[in-house]
Amino acid sequence: MSPQTLVRARRRVGMVAGGVAALLVAGMMTAADAQAATGCRVAYAVSAQWPGGFTANVSVTNLGEPVDGWTLAWTFPSGQRVTQAWSASVTASGGTVTAANMSYNATIATSATVTFGFNGAWTGSNTAPASFTLNGAVCTGNLDGTGTPTAGVSPSVSASASPRPSDPMAIVAAMQPGWNLGNTLDAIPDETAWGNPLTTRAMLHHVRSQGYNSIRLPITWSNHHGAAPDYTIDAAWLARVRQIVDWALAEDLYVMINLHHDSWQWINTYPSDRTNVMNRYTALWTQIATAFREHSAKLVFESINEPQFAGTTGDAESDQMTQELNTAFVRLVRQTGGDNATRLLVLPTLHTSGEQARLDALNATFNELRDPHLAATVHFYGWWPFSVNIAGGTRYDSNVEQDIVATFDRVHTTFVSRGVPVIIGEWALLSYDYTRPGIIERGEFLKYIEAVGHHARARKLTTMLWDAGSFLHRPELRWRDQGIYEMMKASWSVRSGTASSDQVYVPRTGAVTSKSLTLNLNGTAFEGLRQGSTDLVDGADYTVSGDTLTLTPAALTRLVGNRAYGVNATIEARFSQGAPWQISIITYDPPTQAAATGSTNSFAIPTQFRGDQLATMEATYADGSPAGPANWTSFKEFWSNFQPDYTANTIILKPEFFAEVNDGTVTLTFHFWSGTQITYHVTKSGTSVTGTT
Repeated sequence: MSPQTLVRARRRVGMVAGGVAALLVAGMMTAADAQAATGCRVAYAVSAQWPGGFTANVSVTNLGEPVDGWTLAWTFPSGQRVTQAWSASVTASGGTVTAANMSYNATIATSATVTFGFNGAWTGSNTAPASFTLNGAVCTGNLDGTGTPTAGVSPSVSASASPRPSDPMAIVAAMQPGWNLGNTLDAIPDETAWGNPLTTRAMLHHVRSQGYNSIRLPITWSNHHGAAPDYTIDAAWLARVRQIVDWALAEDLYVMINLHHDSWQWINTYPSDRTNVMNRYTALWTQIATAFREHSAKLVFESINEPQFAGTTGDAESDQMTQELNTAFVRLVRQTGGDNATRLLVLPTLHTSGEQARLDALNATFNELRDPHLAATVHFYGWWPFSVNIAGGTRYDSNVEQDIVATFDRVHTTFVSRGVPVIIGEWALLSYDYTRPGIIERGEFLKYIEAVGHHARARKLTTMLWDAGSFLHRPELRWRDQGIYEMMKASWSVRSGTASSDQVYVPRTGAVTSKSLTLNLNGTAFEGLRQGSTDLVDGADYTVSGDTLTLTPAALTRLVGNRAYGVNATIEARFSQGAPWQISIITYDPPTQAAATGSTNSFAIPTQFRGDQLATMEATYADGSPAGPANWTSFKEFWSNFQPDYTANTIILKPEFFAEVNDGTVTLTFHFWSGTQITYHVTKSGTSVTGTT
């Protein structure tokens, strides 16, 4: 049965409440080699059932010698048939069903478990199989042929596997570094709705090959379950989630799953609708935890993404709401038994904020629960003015640095120093987006990346990059900016050297003069400059005095070539460790602008950029007070209020900017990365706008 058919069936009739499940525990049969201990245990559970169809999960634990290549066979007693399988190749002959390993899960070590699942069809009844054989040996749950197959165990009883102990600090350390499959399973209403392609095994393999050790799977469940009181999760959706989880585990990735945009879709009404929200929350996590309770300890559960609440009296009451949901989450997951008894569970602060009050509130929850298998999570998107380019926050400066240090110090002191691991479940900058270039200058972002990696590593924090498509180009499995990836990768283990800028501007006309940059060595040693495979010559092409790097006129004259506008050459500063620092050699003239007319809904300033790039814009009234949105600062938010269009040679002023501008004249000051500043005047009268230089 296809997933589409399953969805249609679910909408027509719904799943049978409670489902049907059986856990079968069996033992072994002596193999041909009398010296080799053999034995196996099988857990078979029907996690969802509806008229004519069902979803089953099968976990096979090897109790004997390691197995390299396996087939599990059984007979359906009621004539059921498998219609779709994952993590195994399933065939049928008569009434006998055989599931064979995939290439990535062929080996089952002693005491290890392999898991697969399938959708099936049934008529009349859906009785569980009575016994299983692994490579021809009957599974009875013991070694050397002892034991008798039993059936009919409730799925809420963890008879299939004893809980595996976990070391939270070791698990979280092993998860570093991590990557988010953003805007995918969390997209509304489905996986590709927000522009990303379907997730593939090859994609997850690529992520692992790039050095990532964990993957966070944000999942929005609200569009994929039935009505109260059961809130039964759609079988096809759960199967798809399980497939991606199993792929990731097979790639040796740690995996973290959660309730994601549910946080603002319905969980946020908890203060005014406590019973219904808690019932829904409980039903979803009970189903999810039950479906995955026999999965590897490398699967981690996170209760809620960025918890937030409507209608509370303030953060203190919202902290209490977060505590109630986190506490309920831990208790109900533990009650599902199996490996969930010791599975690592991750609890967020309110808003996943790193503020001390929020950390203290979560710490109180840990003290109340006294559960040794928990971790804390916060999100980090940097100092807000820099993260969105507002209030002049164009550069990685002391404000940005101190924000990193202070936040990471707080979470380390509150949790890590007391033995509770911390996962930075999302990090990046809020406005870093390949579809909106120029908001964050590349070199300034590289310095931020380097610092986040260093300060997190020094404080034993695991970081998980938020990637909704801006970093990994998923259709082609390549990084959109290889240099950004290289800086991230280096930051996982060492510091990298940087510089005051990654741009050197050379005027298009006139004599070429020397240009200097300040090196940020970060504990490294400067080793030289290179263009492609050619080393530049110390003394002739550049000099270094202390931390000042100076490019000579002779080198710059050669690098700018015919002095066409824009980037004419790229060189690299190399250090004793870490990623090299790329420097663009740019030819420019000061930009020019022209008069314009338009409306508050459509206004663009003709601008000849002439090789330069826009950094930010100020807006003030005649008396010097800030004009437009965010009237506490004269510097407006890049892209939200204004946007350069280098192809059309214009700077667009957005309707959102004019919506908060008084009638009259506003003085605009445009700041460019070359250091050039241009003043321009716009006059608003109702919906009409005129602009003059």
